[in-house]
Amino acid sequence: MGNVRMVDISPKRDVVRIAKARGVIRLRESTVKAIVEGRVPKGDVFSVARVAAILAVKRTWEIVPLCHPIPITSVDVDLHAEGNRVEAVVTVKTIAKTGVEMEALTGVSAALLAVWDMVKALEKDERGQYPYTRIESIEVVEKVKENP
Repeated sequence: MGNVRMVDISPKRDVVRIAKARGVIRLRESTVKAIVEGRVPKGDVFSVARVAAILAVKRTWEIVPLCHPIPITSVDVDLHAEGNRVEAVVTVKTIAKTGVEMEALTGVSAALLAVWDMVKALEKDERGQYPYTRIESIEVVEKVKENP
């Protein structure tokens, strides 16, 4: 097994850093309609997904082995439902020596997993499988590092 190490960021200066990530979960159109109309048996899907994203952002350093624990100064979670998809967009801000891309990606992932968990009873087919449900297109869409 090769060498593994955490990058030494001690020489860097604290600066404002912002990252925005997004991702999509594809669902049955009837499931998306149930989310929008508040008819999901487990409750308010978007509220749970927002909280899941925020918690995941704050704990990214515990999930992704070589991430530094950094102070999170802001997390914004935006969820949109349309047709057969729900899009999650997570924007994370910090004043630190390293960026928050991994935090934003982790937040999106957790939000989409929470959506799946909330609607899985509506998504299963007669065999208990998920033929329509897909998480896809998770990506960083913006990264900002303000000059000190």
